[in-house]
Amino acid sequence: MSARYLEVSRLEVKGVTKRFPGVVANDRVDFAVGPGEVHALLGENGAGKSTLVKMIYGVLHPDEGTLLWNGEALQIADPHAARALGIGMVFQHFSLFEAMTVLENIALGMDKPGDMATLATRVRDVSQAYGLPLDPERDVYTLSVGERQRIEIVRCLLQNPKLLIMDEPTSVLTPQEVSRLFETLRKLAAEGVSILYISHKLEEIKQLCDRATILRGGKVVDTCDPAAETAKSMAQMMIGAELKSVTRRGGASLGEPRLVVEGLTLASEDLHGVDLKNISFSVKAGEIFGIAGVAGNGQNELLLGLSGERLADHDSVLRIDHRVLGRKDAGQRRQYGLCSVPEERNGHGAVPGMSLIENGVLSAHHRMGLVSSLFIQAGAAARFAAEIVKTFDVRTPGTGVSAGSLSGGNLQKFVVGREILQKPTVLVVSQPTWGVDAGAAAAIHQALVDLAAKGVAVVVVSQDLDELLAITDRLAVINVGVLSSAMVTQEASVEEIGLLMGGVHGLDTAPATPDAETAHVA
Repeated sequence: MSARYLEVSRLEVKGVTKRFPGVVANDRVDFAVGPGEVHALLGENGAGKSTLVKMIYGVLHPDEGTLLWNGEALQIADPHAARALGIGMVFQHFSLFEAMTVLENIALGMDKPGDMATLATRVRDVSQAYGLPLDPERDVYTLSVGERQRIEIVRCLLQNPKLLIMDEPTSVLTPQEVSRLFETLRKLAAEGVSILYISHKLEEIKQLCDRATILRGGKVVDTCDPAAETAKSMAQMMIGAELKSVTRRGGASLGEPRLVVEGLTLASEDLHGVDLKNISFSVKAGEIFGIAGVAGNGQNELLLGLSGERLADHDSVLRIDHRVLGRKDAGQRRQYGLCSVPEERNGHGAVPGMSLIENGVLSAHHRMGLVSSLFIQAGAAARFAAEIVKTFDVRTPGTGVSAGSLSGGNLQKFVVGREILQKPTVLVVSQPTWGVDAGAAAAIHQALVDLAAKGVAVVVVSQDLDELLAITDRLAVINVGVLSSAMVTQEASVEEIGLLMGGVHGLDTAPATPDAETAHVA
């Protein structure tokens, strides 16, 4: 641990406690961030990270304890007061208006934007100085996700922050964009800006951060120098137990194609969505097929087309075990064994106001026999929800609580578990470990691997390239609604995949055909 960060603190958190009904989110938390330090805040889902940074940014207020800024105790009344001090925050989910320009969005997020012409000049100057090029006149809906993140960062930089809080900043970036972001953050740190960095990507923490504070159950349980640790050792500090490695089946032979998609073309119903263009691929029994890509390149439209929420023009576009189902809806496809997990768990994958029992019934009523003669079988539904909670370690007071009361990571485990326990023949899952801590992510990965070992065809759509490299047999990249040729995962180059994700075509990007099978490497 570097001593230079202990000499003086820009921000010090002393004995901070925050309670909500039935839970202590933060329990006497102590830590400090020095000038020019990149400080990681690590912990499982529900460990108290989000609550803590919301207090630092003035969204919430401590019940007990003190926040010190440059050694002086103070109360941060609201985000406006935080920004006045020099605290900026880049949230995981961007707060941008797509129909407005970059400049208009930046002005809306500033307390005193000033003259628009002058602001446009400042945007250009700051974005160029920090390697985050932006055109102030561009409409936001025309930008990539990486460019949209630049807007949020530049908006903070224009207010001359002394402390920059970043929440999962690389979750939607290509490897090349991550490298560029890290260069920017290192430059800011060299200029004396303190950075509080939250991420579940522990290899990134090792590369970037000077120190790490680990939270568990709302308490600080450890601190470390990430460079001196491994990703596994930091994960074990977070969960307080040994992290189990994902065990792949060895030498298993794959079966015949169970899912075949041929020429899927769909116009997006969203004004700013992406049209799918001649998507073709196949997945064999026992295979995990990955689809990589930066968010907003057609992943949502693909999930809708595969699940049956959007119908294809012809039945033959999609086949499961030789049955043509392109014109069959989601319920009919479920009857033939296709289960799916959408990217948006809260509202699409689950209804927040309904109980976990009711949410179990929503998608599993047919395959699990939870409805008879139009009546819900209460006992069977309760047992199914309880099985999901037990099997996937969903942290909840009970199955009667609303889905919306769960943390994001625990709701994700419930939704994924609900689909896996239906024993599908084909599982399509989008962003399976979005916002999930290392322990829970390993458990979900193992469940997907085990499912494939039983002969299920698994499709994993993910923005997390490390995830795809760890669990898939083959993968392809989707960019602006076009799917690249499939490649064997063990033979794939991270650089090549990153270029494809960023839209650089010309390597081997002809649309994949279901007959163009590649040899499997276990």
